Amino acid sequence: MSVSSAAEPADPVRYGVVGHGWRADFYLRLARQAPERFQCVGAVTRRADVGARLEQQWGIPTYRRPEELVAAGAPEVVVTSVPREANPQVVESLFALGTPVLSETPPAPDVDGLRRLWAAVGANDLVQVAEQHPYLPMVVALRTLIAEGVLGRVTSAQVSWTHDYHATALLRTLLGVRAEPVRVSAARTAGPLLEGPDRGGWPATQEVRQSDHTLAVLEMAGRTGVYDFTEGQWFNPWRRRHVIVRGSHGEIVGDQVTWSTESGTPVSAPIVRRHTGLDGNLEGADLDTLSCAGRVLYRNPYPGSRLSDEEIAIATCLERTGLWRRGLAPAPYPLADACQDHLLALAIHAAADAGGPVTTGAEPWARAVRP
Repeated sequence: MSVSSAAEPADPVRYGVVGHGWRADFYLRLARQAPERFQCVGAVTRRADVGARLEQQWGIPTYRRPEELVAAGAPEVVVTSVPREANPQVVESLFALGTPVLSETPPAPDVDGLRRLWAAVGANDLVQVAEQHPYLPMVVALRTLIAEGVLGRVTSAQVSWTHDYHATALLRTLLGVRAEPVRVSAARTAGPLLEGPDRGGWPATQEVRQSDHTLAVLEMAGRTGVYDFTEGQWFNPWRRRHVIVRGSHGEIVGDQVTWSTESGTPVSAPIVRRHTGLDGNLEGADLDTLSCAGRVLYRNPYPGSRLSDEEIAIATCLERTGLWRRGLAPAPYPLADACQDHLLALAIHAAADAGGPVTTGAEPWARAVRP
């Protein structure tokens, strides 16, 4: 997954959406918040009443079948945002139409489903997966430092931030590994945790509940990845983001970078976030840049759109999919990468269930996974 910036499109990326709900709304909002970069040509819902609601809310046409959306809207790419059990069938139907797909995560529910999906569509380069985490602003800043060799040879990474395939995508990205066999050891415990908000907001009455905590060690290609996730951690303010990346010549802990100068002197500096709209600043509330030691590592590609970091990452993945189809950018996150990351996530749960290590093998998509 390249960290280099893609060209800004001369025309907005034309896309459609199959599905509706909380995740689909992210894509529908993009066309409203950044219309010069994104144009939603329609959505597919099985029920006409749901379609009518989307038409009124978002001002887009809706259809009952993907074939109708493709024929009427001519999208450059179609986002599938449906339950994981239904996703492979929807992806295959769009593939049969020759339509590029940006599939929501995961692309299939289990290992057998991943293998069947790969056998059906993997040979034709039409499917990307909407894994936004490698494109989060902070992660891109970390990847930039790693790519420039600031840490020397990277040897380990620890992620306590998000779960399952999202976390394994981050670990593989930070460590720079492909689809080599991985030995996974894991343990699952439970402990009390005060409730935080979920997708619907804060609970009316907060309670302390038992939450599963999964800790795993992934040994892959001579590097070590540590997975650390507590159930509900995505939104819970009492479980902060923790990322550690270590290399031969330094380390990153959170937003603090330590590295060696050419003379061997240890130096440190923070990754600094510049956010407009604070105090007397009248530029509007927006992420501007992330910098370290006076050098810009990341610049918001959608200034003025008032997007959160998560929305910026989702927009980046969608836009790069459109640019990839135009031949202007590398593929953002191909199906092979998504299959490998979900394979590792499933192996973490299998190891925790078994109480002993699990080793993954070389799957049919292994040759197509990128470094």
